[in-house]
Amino acid sequence: MVDISLKTEFYVATGFPPVEERIRVLKYGPMFAVFDRYGNIRSSGLGEHGLYYEGTRYLSRLMLSLGETPPLFLSSGVRADNCLFSADLTNVDILSGDHVELPRGTIHMVRSRLLWDGVCYEQLRLTNYGSSIVRLPLRIEFAADFADVFEVRGVSRPRRGERLPDIMDEDRVSLQYRGLDGVVRRADLCCYPAPQEISSSHIGMRPELKPRETTKIQFTVHCERSQHAAKETFDVALSAVAAEAVEAQKTSCTVRTSNHQFNAWLTRSHSDVHMMIMGNPETDYPYAGVPWFSTVFGRDGIITALECLWVNPRIAKGVLHYLAATQALEHDSSAEADPGKIMHETRHGEMAALGEVPFRRYYGSVDSTPLFIMLAGAFYRRTGDLDFIRALWPNIDLGLSWIDLYGDLDGDGFVEYQRQSSKGLIQQGWKDSNDSVFHADGTLAEAPIALCEVQGYVYAAKKEAALLSAALGDVRRAELLDSQARTLQKNFEGAFWCEDLSTYALALDRYKKPCRVRTSNAGQCLYTGIATPGKAERVAQVLLADDSFSGWGVRTVSSFEKNYNPISYHNGSVWPHDNAIVAAGLARYGFTRPAALLADALFEASSYFEMNRLPELLCGLHRRSGEGPTLYPVACSPQAWSAGAAFMLLEAALGFSLDAVQRRVVFRQPKLPESMSFLAMERLQLADSTVDLVLERRAQNIHVEVLRRTGDVDVVVNQ
Repeated sequence: MVDISLKTEFYVATGFPPVEERIRVLKYGPMFAVFDRYGNIRSSGLGEHGLYYEGTRYLSRLMLSLGETPPLFLSSGVRADNCLFSADLTNVDILSGDHVELPRGTIHMVRSRLLWDGVCYEQLRLTNYGSSIVRLPLRIEFAADFADVFEVRGVSRPRRGERLPDIMDEDRVSLQYRGLDGVVRRADLCCYPAPQEISSSHIGMRPELKPRETTKIQFTVHCERSQHAAKETFDVALSAVAAEAVEAQKTSCTVRTSNHQFNAWLTRSHSDVHMMIMGNPETDYPYAGVPWFSTVFGRDGIITALECLWVNPRIAKGVLHYLAATQALEHDSSAEADPGKIMHETRHGEMAALGEVPFRRYYGSVDSTPLFIMLAGAFYRRTGDLDFIRALWPNIDLGLSWIDLYGDLDGDGFVEYQRQSSKGLIQQGWKDSNDSVFHADGTLAEAPIALCEVQGYVYAAKKEAALLSAALGDVRRAELLDSQARTLQKNFEGAFWCEDLSTYALALDRYKKPCRVRTSNAGQCLYTGIATPGKAERVAQVLLADDSFSGWGVRTVSSFEKNYNPISYHNGSVWPHDNAIVAAGLARYGFTRPAALLADALFEASSYFEMNRLPELLCGLHRRSGEGPTLYPVACSPQAWSAGAAFMLLEAALGFSLDAVQRRVVFRQPKLPESMSFLAMERLQLADSTVDLVLERRAQNIHVEVLRRTGDVDVVVNQ
């Protein structure tokens, strides 16, 4: 029997199999809701259903019924802009003794829901298609457990706060909880018109409908810690949140292709990225994923910004601004913080406030700091915004100091990690399961651990910082940083390259012994440019071999390795964001054809998922003819960096780069994925210029045509 503590400290427990039907999700700011296709919040399956606000579940049950019977399901879905859930329902046969009092299908019920400013708005629109008056026995049952999201994930607590007495009025009920942190959290439920029955567990009403009459009932849940009470009607709230979604679209480049299904994937990905941003108090910062990671994560935010940079650079600016403002300024071992380090995650729930989990503001990631500097350089090349970089430079400089003074724990020239707190994460790279870093014989590596891709991130950070130093006029600093990058590249080749495996070692352990296993981490090294061209070609061949490429994407770990498990979290699964970075790495060395292969593979995977939404990860089982990918049972969906992956995959296939400083749009050996014959870009902005482009496959080449150009911008195509 395996001790679960060996897997991860904050493991997402799966005590029961998930329910078969797929969940629906809404999110606005720090509030999100997870429910079934009826719109009900149940306690079955993984138990993740609920209405959550700032890391706490405010509603753990919300069930609609007609008398004692649930309504009959017709259809449901979430609107393309992610603002509104709607379910079409009807009545079952309602009996009175042996007599059918209300025949099935007499009443059409449209159940709609949206979230806005800390309030869940729900509307029932009821239409009577019968020939006589109907008094409909509606009942809404509810409960609130005020569980911290980590409790929902399976972390046990020795003590909890107390439920306070419920408060009831003729049209509302307030459910209250005082946490051990002293904070009173309250769910205010209000119904209009006022119900005939109201208690601490249900609302009952009997609306009367004449033949062909339609009536509406509105129901709101206001989470008391939010700043806005439910002062608006359902229609006003819907108009407000929809207007925000429309405004978000205006600043992005529009992409369409010859493949309608591919267009649906891009539209879904764009909507999901913006859902993870809309309403957040951290401007233009995407939260990581629903349900487990609906908060700020440093690494996730940076990678999502990199994925979406060519489409919408505002995200990168928002991420850089927030992470600079929260950069560590002093040492704090309980938070794994050192001066200059960029944050890993922040949490606002009761357990974080009490220190029961270390994530109130937590810095336990080894890669967020070099990734922050990488993003700053990429943002400058994309926008040419030197004023922003000048303002950001003290934070970049402090991050560089962290790399040199704190990141390299033993002075060997490589950046390593070893947790400082007993409550902190053991593994502090992106593969943060406890068993994710191991040797060829399956034994786990001992810390301090130097991951291969982290050295690549540091190399790229130094190169980007050199570019920014030169742009700011400090040529001497630029030369020093460039020299440090070259030295790191040389040392990296000597320490990490495994000649017999034709790839880079996953990591070096505390004894500087390489973890000689084939992983996708080496593909991320290509993205950073640290690999020499000859080695990059060999790594590419390894990544695309059958033991690594599942048919749906590159696995995190090759099937040849001892610890390979295709249904594990990090040891053989397929992650869309990881594949996007690998594809970008392949394209960097001119391998745009295999990059296009990865784009097609994940596009085809997306077509098997509801709403074309790629989840956090897929199982790494090999692709079988005529079948879809295998779902990972507790994957977040939506997940910001999975949504953003579509744009980086497309960018990689096109060999596409933007340089606002040189005012150039460059296509280097462009390839269109096989799933399309042409692609159009509209409103592609570069500094103060705009260009519309069409790419079309002609024989063996891709033809690029400029349809419209405003301002000074060159379009360069290297076939």
